[in-house]
Amino acid sequence: MAIGWLVVLLEPDFYLSGGVGGTCYFDETSFLLRDLMAVRQILQLGNPTLRVNCIPVSSFKSNELLSLTSDLRDTLYDFKFRHGFGRGIAAPQIGVTQRVIFIHVDEPVALVNPVIVKRDRKLMTLWDDCFSFPSLLVKVRRNISVKVRYQDENGKSHKLNAEGGLSELLQHEIDHINGLLAVDRAVDSKHIVFRSEYERWVRKNEKMVL
Repeated sequence: MAIGWLVVLLEPDFYLSGGVGGTCYFDETSFLLRDLMAVRQILQLGNPTLRVNCIPVSSFKSNELLSLTSDLRDTLYDFKFRHGFGRGIAAPQIGVTQRVIFIHVDEPVALVNPVIVKRDRKLMTLWDDCFSFPSLLVKVRRNISVKVRYQDENGKSHKLNAEGGLSELLQHEIDHINGLLAVDRAVDSKHIVFRSEYERWVRKNEKMVL
């Protein structure tokens, strides 16, 4: 799907940093994104590809890997523009069963072959969402902090210590490449709700028992 020049209006905290791809101009409330070229279809809940335990990437600096991370990036930004939320995406969500995720929290990062090597025993409970079922919210428990080992697009190894929201995001995306979804992590079946009903009932009274 080729897109030429696109004017995007987003929250002030969403931006593209230079060097990620294309040419970006932005102020506090908008940016002009050029050459967003690789928006892919996002697979939805029920598609069997989302249940595949993905294979590790073994070839680095390849056009295939660079194309994949570019597609993940562009698809994430397109989803964020259209739906108003989104911080990460995993390769199986666009039909590629390789162990690659792309996140954008403070800056855009592609993580290749990510593995959680340490988990805090303390848990946090929160409402999670997903590109593969955007109309749903799921209450889950996640480790409050994790340490992740991964490789970059050149094959260089890195370690990342994450807490809070970033920890939750990494656990969510790494679940994807293991064939797991947030609905599998639900605290119970009563805490899988439509986003519209969450806004109508749950958000107003978090103590409410569904």
